[in-house]
Amino acid sequence: MCKNYNVIENQGSVPIKAWTKGVQFEEQAQQQLNNIARMPLVHSHIAVMPDVHLGKGATIGSVIPSVNAVIPAAVGVDIGCGMVATKTTLTASQLPDNLLAIRHAFESAVPHGRTSNRGKADRGAWHNIPDIVAGEWLKLQARFEVICEKHPAIKKSNNVHHLGTMGTGNHFLELCLDEHDTVWIMLHSGSRGVGNRIGTYFIELAKKEMQRHQINLPDMDLAYLEEGSDFFDDYVEAVEWAQDFAAKNREIMMFNAIAALRKQIPVAFSTHELAVNCHHNYISREHHFGKDCFVTRKGAVRAEKGEMGIIPGNMGARSFIVRGLGNPESFNSCSHGAGRVMSRTKAKKVYSIEDQIAATQGVECRKDAAVIDEIPHAYKDIEKVMTAQKDLVEVVYTLKQIVCVKG
Repeated sequence: MCKNYNVIENQGSVPIKAWTKGVQFEEQAQQQLNNIARMPLVHSHIAVMPDVHLGKGATIGSVIPSVNAVIPAAVGVDIGCGMVATKTTLTASQLPDNLLAIRHAFESAVPHGRTSNRGKADRGAWHNIPDIVAGEWLKLQARFEVICEKHPAIKKSNNVHHLGTMGTGNHFLELCLDEHDTVWIMLHSGSRGVGNRIGTYFIELAKKEMQRHQINLPDMDLAYLEEGSDFFDDYVEAVEWAQDFAAKNREIMMFNAIAALRKQIPVAFSTHELAVNCHHNYISREHHFGKDCFVTRKGAVRAEKGEMGIIPGNMGARSFIVRGLGNPESFNSCSHGAGRVMSRTKAKKVYSIEDQIAATQGVECRKDAAVIDEIPHAYKDIEKVMTAQKDLVEVVYTLKQIVCVKG
C-alpha cells in the first residue's frame, strides 16, 4: 500500500514523516525539523502536517513526541490556541441580505484587536469584567495563584481582562454556511496575554537550564526541561492551566457571539446539535509506539479515531469540520489549518487593499490595510492541504464564511 507521507532520514536523527505531498514545504522549515529530529528526547519519529511552515524554535505544523522532557518553545507562547465551532438550527434563508449589522454585533460582543501591549486600557481587553467572565475566572483563579506563588513574574500578565477576548493576527470570529446552507459560528483564539507570559517565561528558564548544564543544542530555542529538574513540573502545571484558560476563553466568546446573533435574527434557534472545541498548540500525555510520552502539537490537532476537529482555511476559503481516522503514524494528528506561505511583513508589501477586496468577495469583513497580512494569498491552498491528509481525517462538514471578524 502506498504511503501518503514522505520519509526524511538523516544520520543521527529520528525519521521525519511528512504529509506534504502536493503542498509547499519550505527549505527553512525542513532544516528546522532536522534540528528537532537530532534531539535525544524525541521518541520514534516526528510527524509533519501539510500546513507546515517555519516557526520559532519548532516548526508550525509539527507533532513532536518526547520522553521525560518537553521543549517550551515547541509548545510556543500561544498556549492552547485552537478552534471552536457550533452548528445552529438557522438556515441561510433566515439571515438578512445585508450582514453588516451581524458583523458589528460580533465586534461589539467580543473584544478584539490591540491598542496597547498590556493592561485593561487595551481595546482587545475587558475594561469592566462582565459577570460571565468573573464567574469563569473564579474556577481558574486558585490554580493560577498557586502557579504565581512559585513564579511571581507570571502574575504580571493580562489574565482575567483577556478571558473571553479574541486577540489579533490570524485569530477570528466567523459566521459560516455548510453545504446544506446551515448556519455555523466558528472562532479561533488561545490563552492570550497570560499564555504568552507563561510561554515566554519558561522558554527563558529552559535556556538558562541548558547553559547551566552546558548542553549544546542545534538551536537554543530548542532548550528543554527534563523530568525531575527544578522547573519541569511547574511548566507542565502552568501549560495545562493555560490550556484550560484557552478552552474557557473560546467558550465565553462563543456564548457571547450566539447571544449577539440572537439579537440580530428575529427567529428562535438552538445550538445544541454539535459543538467542537479543540486545541492546536499544546502538550498532551499519551502512549505511542511502546512508550508513555509528552506529545507536543504545534499547529496540529489531535485526530484519534472518531474524534472531531476543525481545520480552517483563510478569510476567503472553505473550512472543514473533520473526524479523525486515528492514524498511528501521525500520532493521531492532523493539520490545524492551511498554513502560511509568506510572512505578514511580506504580504503587506506584495498585496494591496484592492487585492484583499477581490480575495474576500462575498464575505462581510474588514477590507482595509490593517488586515492585508491575513489576505488569503498568504496561505497555502486548503484544498491541497486536505488532499495531503486524506488518511488522517474524513470531512464531515464543509463550511464557507459569510461574515469574518479579525483583530
